Amino acid sequence: MKKPLLIVLCLTLFLVSCKTDKKQKVADPIMELSILDKVAMAHGFDQFKNVKEIAFTFNVDRPDSHSERSWVWNTITNDITSTNKGDTISYNRSNMDSTAMKVNGGFINDRYWLMAPFNLAWDKNNITYDHQNDVPAPISKNPMQKLTIVYGSDGGYTPGDAYDFYFGSDYMIKEWVFRRSNQPEPSVITTWENYVDINGLKIAEMHKNEDGSFKLYFTNIKVTSKNP
Repeated sequence: MKKPLLIVLCLTLFLVSCKTDKKQKVADPIMELSILDKVAMAHGFDQFKNVKEIAFTFNVDRPDSHSERSWVWNTITNDITSTNKGDTISYNRSNMDSTAMKVNGGFINDRYWLMAPFNLAWDKNNITYDHQNDVPAPISKNPMQKLTIVYGSDGGYTPGDAYDFYFGSDYMIKEWVFRRSNQPEPSVITTWENYVDINGLKIAEMHKNEDGSFKLYFTNIKVTSKNP
């Protein structure tokens, strides 16, 4: 009788030990998002994985001129179609000739204006950044968070360029400054306004300078999902 009793006692101790181990197991730590990721996510970056195609028209109005060019971007294959002044050019970004390279420079510029918050996540390995609180925004003068990024000096279409993003507690960009080659003086200062939510992507349709004489805006924006 003693032997079975000893077996039962051992099994009981084993089960208690297992339960104790389970209680002592610590959950994996949750990684804090960087300020780059927080801004990107606020603009719908986590929804980009569901996007198949983005089409948009890039417009610029100055006091004496209007210009525009339209794009269709297949985000899966990286096929691009450009329409500018009646001319249509199609190319794939993995295989570009000299003509496509020149056109692609325009695409990179126009897409950056459209989706700059996403580039904070895409380009994080090629930028340095600084984050400050309660800094007066350049146009509204309202205190906001300021995120300054500077691109690396090698590669890409904007080597060494700097951008200052201004936003509130919701991480939605309200104003920004572009500084070519990280010079102290601003090259361009505009608002970010008229936000629309298209299939989860939050896009500012309008950008204006302080007196409204310069307007850069988007029309005909279409976002096609992988599973419509």
